[in-house]
Amino acid sequence: MSEFAWEGGKEAQHETQPQGQTAEPGTLTLNVNDFSALEERILRAVEVVRRERQARVKAEERAAQAEAQLREQAPLVEQLQKELNALHAERDQVRERVERLLGQLDALEL
Repeated sequence: MSEFAWEGGKEAQHETQPQGQTAEPGTLTLNVNDFSALEERILRAVEVVRRERQARVKAEERAAQAEAQLREQAPLVEQLQKELNALHAERDQVRERVERLLGQLDALEL
């Protein structure tokens, strides 16, 4: 089994050291399994970033579609608001007329 060492920013490959010997000071040694595990973690991280970027693009597209729908619906909302205000005003007028008629009926009963 070989080991990988990181020396001053350069990656170097070393044969397995006999037991009892230690790596040079300032050297980080990784065995092949550790290196493979690190490589796998990096690949998974890259995949997560790729999926998140795709999700962000889709979310931005949905937001743009929602904004377009909002712009399309704004005139309709404005028209409906005007109609609602007109219906409220008409209701108030009808209420006043009914109250006036009820007042006249009350006056007749006296």
